[in-house]
Amino acid sequence: MRFDADTLTISPQILSLIAEIDEFKGAWKALGTLAPERLSALRRVATIESIGSSTRIEGSRLSDREVERLLSNLEIQKFETRDEQEVAGYADVMETVFAHADAIDITENHIKQLHRDLLAHSAKDERHRGHYKTNPNHVSAFDAEGKEIGVVFETASPFETPRMMAELVEWTRAALDDRTTHPLLVIAIFTVVFLAIHPFQDGNGRLSRVLTTLLLLRCGYAYVPYSSLESVIEQTKESYYLALRRTQGTIRGDAPEWEPWVLYFLRALQQQKQKLEAKIERERIVIGALPALSVQILELARDHGRLTIGQIVKLTGANRNTIKKHLKDLVSSSHLTQHGTGKGTWYGRG
Repeated sequence: MRFDADTLTISPQILSLIAEIDEFKGAWKALGTLAPERLSALRRVATIESIGSSTRIEGSRLSDREVERLLSNLEIQKFETRDEQEVAGYADVMETVFAHADAIDITENHIKQLHRDLLAHSAKDERHRGHYKTNPNHVSAFDAEGKEIGVVFETASPFETPRMMAELVEWTRAALDDRTTHPLLVIAIFTVVFLAIHPFQDGNGRLSRVLTTLLLLRCGYAYVPYSSLESVIEQTKESYYLALRRTQGTIRGDAPEWEPWVLYFLRALQQQKQKLEAKIERERIVIGALPALSVQILELARDHGRLTIGQIVKLTGANRNTIKKHLKDLVSSSHLTQHGTGKGTWYGRG
């Protein structure tokens, strides 16, 4: 496989997308002047969306609300279903990447450690987590009854995988260091080649999205934790797979066609930053339009996940009847959702 971008034609469209994304990257310091608790709320929402979307792309059936409930109880350390195990593992790894991106260089050891942690809660994957595959794992198509009907894409063989991963990591590190290729193009090529190799027995799709986030953070795209790239991919899943297949089908030749995947990747990053711009604007409108106590209640709901009136009284010190009035207004404006009735009533994000 070739990893260089020599065969990629840098079209005006690609240049325009890169310029737009980099402009937002440069403006983030000014855009990110929301209060820390507001940024924390944005990050929590984006993290829930990312975990939910990335696991659903691979077949999970948990909604974002179910993911949110699970994340609020991660200390239980016991997850009954594979969907829950995958969510817990993804949450752990995302937290590691967000907290320590500067210290996690792209090395084979770090990639294996992230894979190990990604599957840490899955007993089914205990044997192979953190290790390259030992059996073929070609991407196959299945019929409605789950029977394999054909191979869609042939990934690297177990024998080829260690060499190809070593070459990919070496190329990525060198390309990011010498800066002759724009980092967004380097990250795009890394991702599509990683998925073509499919180095682990399972978890490759989820890990590819974790590594994409890691590389973006290491390249200075500091806004990434506040807007979910995974949710963009989930919403454009057909285009995602089509772009992957169109580029991956040419990777083993002398002239890989990077453009289908690069264009998809850059457009996804464009949508990610556009979603964040819209969220920031809405946050500013909320802050400017709502009473101070209502804003405080919203922040508590986003930080705690679910709140009762008693909890709000205790946390704010405000009068119970005043809080009820604010809660009624927040529910009617769809900022909060009321769950249950009577003494069992609690409130969560709208």
